[in-house]
Formats: sequence, structure tokens, C-alpha cells
Amino acid sequence: MNIITTADEMRAWSFAQRRAERSIGFVPTMGALHEGHASLMRAAAERDGAAVASIFVNPTQFAPNEDYSQYPRTFDADCALADRSGVHTIYVPHAKAMYSEGYSTYVNVERVSEGLCGKSRPQFFRGVATVVTKLFNAVQPDRAYFAQKDAHQCAVIRRMTRDLDFPIEIVEMPIVREADGLAMSSRNRYLNPEERTRAVCLSRGLFKARTLMESGERVAAAIIAAARDELKDVEVDYVELVAADTFTPVARVEGAVTLVVAAWVGKARLIDNIKFEDCNA
Repeated sequence: MNIITTADEMRAWSFAQRRAERSIGFVPTMGALHEGHASLMRAAAERDGAAVASIFVNPTQFAPNEDYSQYPRTFDADCALADRSGVHTIYVPHAKAMYSEGYSTYVNVERVSEGLCGKSRPQFFRGVATVVTKLFNAVQPDRAYFAQKDAHQCAVIRRMTRDLDFPIEIVEMPIVREADGLAMSSRNRYLNPEERTRAVCLSRGLFKARTLMESGERVAAAIIAAARDELKDVEVDYVELVAADTFTPVARVEGAVTLVVAAWVGKARLIDNIKFEDCNA
């Protein structure tokens, strides 16, 4: 396993790949890797000539009362999973190098980052956009792979990449789920057995709403109510039907939409979503 810790070394590695005429596939992560991350890494390894992942728990996307210090850190296991998935280079920058003393430059993606997680976690998308910009500048990838589970984050990064003229293709990969439907997440580790059982209601609500849309329902309020009906045993942050590209709420299904949910199960804040498109709209 090739471990890189500085931006200069990372860029040197990337330039060497380009000299060898290899495309670069990049998977940004915060570690605590699972099969969802592995699916992204396998895609990068299969599609690109050189694949690299980053492991960095980004402090700027956590509020003071959130779980930055408790976020699971499993570096050795992460490296082993990356290696099995075909990624043999890991970029592991240090927080003090990423955000040196006096650091004062941040990336704000307006409009698409507002609402949903942007409302309940107002610092989140600024931190995500900033760290992804810094990672892109270090890695210089041709493609970057993200999970649909973080669909709102994907929309923000796609807009940022477009607006800042990054020559990078953003590849959004399908959600990987447990056998019972729960979306894989590093924060699932926080769940005790009873909470783990309750957490399945997120995907159950989404699947119920999808069935309703497939049967012809187009009114957002009815679709949201169907999903919420399954969420009685968790603390709901939001359930919303939004336009797939802008993440603005919609009143009806017209074209591509995403039904998104966030809820607290014990101390774990979990998110999930489904996409749906009315091809007749």
C-alpha cells in the first residue's frame, strides 16, 4: 500500500500517472470504510488506469456539538479493504496541513446547498465543498466517485465542479444496502441492536413511497406522508421530495426527483434517499 501524506507528494504521484498516460480515478472518504466505499473503489480501479482514495475526517464539516472526535477511525482495516478493492494508493493528509494556522478561505456553493442538511447543519456543505476542492487540487483526478447515499452532497459537488471549471467527471454510484434494506453508512456503527432494527424504517419508508410513485401518485404531500408513516419510531430531521439536480422542494413529481430522509436513531444521524423519474413529464 502506497501511503501519501502531503499535497506536494500527491501531485507528484498524479503527474507521474499522467506522464504514463493513465487516467486517475479518485474516491474521497472519511475512512471507517465499508462495502459502499468498496464499490466506489472497484469502479475507479476498473475504469481508470490509476485509482487513489483519500482518508480524511474533515473537521470543517462538523459543528462543535457533532461527532468529529467520536467519528470511527479504522485506518488499518481501511487500507486492507482498499487494497482488496484494487486501490493501492491512499492520500492521508494531516488536519494541520489542510487547515494551517490562520486558515481563512472557504468554498460556498449557493442555492443548491440550502435547505435539508444545509439547514439543519449550516456549516456542513461549506466544509464539504472546501475540503473536496483542496483534495481535487492535490489529486488532480480525471474522475471522482461518490455514493448516491450522499445525493445532496453529490449535487453540491457537481455544481461546484461545474462552476469552478474543474476538468473532472463526477461519477455518482448506486447506494449499497444491507440485506434488510438499510443503507450502508459508517455511522451505522453507532447503533445498538435495538436501534439497528429500528433504523430499517428509513429505507422501508422510501420503498413504500417509491411504490406509490410507481403506481401513479404524483402529489409530493402524499408521497412524503407515505414515507413519514414508516418513521414513527425515529426522530425525523426531514423528509422532502426535491428536484434531482437543484435539490429544491417540488409540489409534484415532474421529471427527475429525489425523495430524501434524515433521522436520528439513538446518537446516529442517518440519511437515505431514492431517485425516481416520471418519463412522461
